Amino acid sequence: MMHPGARLRAVIFDLDGTLVETADDFIPVVQQLRQEHELPPMEAQRIRSSVSNGSRALVKLALNIDEGDPRFELQRQRLLALYADILGHHATLYPGVEKLLELLVSKGIVWGIATNKPRQYTVPLLKKLSLSPGSIVCPDDVTHPKPHPESLEKGCRELDCAIHEAVYLGDHLRDIEAGRRAGMYTIAAAYGYIEPGDRADDWNADAIALRSQDLQSLLFPEQERVYA
Repeated sequence: MMHPGARLRAVIFDLDGTLVETADDFIPVVQQLRQEHELPPMEAQRIRSSVSNGSRALVKLALNIDEGDPRFELQRQRLLALYADILGHHATLYPGVEKLLELLVSKGIVWGIATNKPRQYTVPLLKKLSLSPGSIVCPDDVTHPKPHPESLEKGCRELDCAIHEAVYLGDHLRDIEAGRRAGMYTIAAAYGYIEPGDRADDWNADAIALRSQDLQSLLFPEQERVYA
């Protein structure tokens, strides 16, 4: 956890469902995959709540098949191809995030991304959104992705800050677990892609953001933030 008196030097974000609203890219992809299998359209909210779980979860959701099905990997590659074609077309920063990033820069606080989204999709998305984080850690870059803390430890090294000087924000239990295992202060993005029956209140994060607009006040409740 934060050491008494440690000042905030870095903020690391999860990507999908925390920093960027990407569901509107995935919803048409899942619907297209279903259409190709002569299945009716699915309720958009069901797709939205599964985005943070990645391509495997979306294939299972779309086609109701599991990973043992011989068709599974072929359909996962089809979903990824559809996503690559549409990547970033509808994605946007969450409300208040652009101003938050500007504030971080103005205060000399570095920021980065630690995501389970593969680098081949992460980097083009960030480029489309004109985002230039000081560190980008994808599952390709580590031996053990989240909820293992390796991604966050690597991010802190790249941002040249100590673990106790950084905050991690994420919209999934695995994000908060990774942050806690690393020894970081964690903020749960309860506005993100949370599955039915799951609750950010149950993740044991240090703080919870009900709206993306709340992130600034959680990070800077006073003019000079000092963690206790």
